[in-house]
Amino acid sequence: MDFTLTEAQRELAALTRKILASSDTPWADLVKSGVVPETPGEFGVLEQCAVLVELGRAAAPVPYLPTMVASSALASFGTAEHRSRWAPGTVLSVALSEFDGVKTTVPFANTAEAFLVPHGDEVFLTGADELEITSQELVDGSDAGSFTFSGGGSAVPGLTADWLVTRYTLGLCALQLGVTERALELTAEHARTRVQFDRPIGSFQAVAQRLADAYIDVAAIRLTLWQAAWRLSEGLPADAEVATAKFWAADAGHRVAHTAVHVHGGTGIDMSHDVHRYFTAAKRNEFELGGATAQLLKLSAAL
Repeated sequence: MDFTLTEAQRELAALTRKILASSDTPWADLVKSGVVPETPGEFGVLEQCAVLVELGRAAAPVPYLPTMVASSALASFGTAEHRSRWAPGTVLSVALSEFDGVKTTVPFANTAEAFLVPHGDEVFLTGADELEITSQELVDGSDAGSFTFSGGGSAVPGLTADWLVTRYTLGLCALQLGVTERALELTAEHARTRVQFDRPIGSFQAVAQRLADAYIDVAAIRLTLWQAAWRLSEGLPADAEVATAKFWAADAGHRVAHTAVHVHGGTGIDMSHDVHRYFTAAKRNEFELGGATAQLLKLSAAL
């Protein structure tokens, strides 16, 4: 199979990278440039993943993933009334681990205008003004909150929690690919320029071996991500492939993140250093919606 991105997808990724490198208001500029599309469902899974990889590379705290998952769901299943809730720049979110009477962490809860919330066998679209949202402080400082949902809003016909979880999980894998790619680049550059005992530390066998292992881990995250994304884009069953991609994003992402910190030495634990941003981003992507063990259990149930 050839998972090479099309020219349009590569240009979309390049535009995203350019905006993130120069903008002080990345979300607004992503909307203005068309990276966040005007029409729900305008971009498919592959285009969304191409953007998410770049967001991971920048460890950018923008609400692209939940917004695109929610808008794609409304485009595929929503009524005209549901789709009218979407406008360019609208922030949407999803509460994927919501259970009756239990408050759960919801990404971008304080800036989202509406939420998709699984409840029973249905998924409801509910406005932020219908919920009592409690802000939560996460380790990376990103916007999150929690609420208790016991009904309300409007059911989205045919939409299931599994549909949302599958696509959100795939998006996390794309973010993790970007995070680990950039973390490895920073670490390799540090190993080339940091000198101890009159030699770059990258010339030491132990360091070189860890970097080589990290390179293989990043390649595994990349391959399993694009395999799962391609199957979803083609409308093929992809539950096992998404679980495989999430396993590698969690398991290999853990190793790459720790390698980056260890090779950087003391600066790796400095919270003001870029490496710390990538470490915390990798750990969030590792555990959100189930870590490596949870994905292996999904795979064992499917086989």
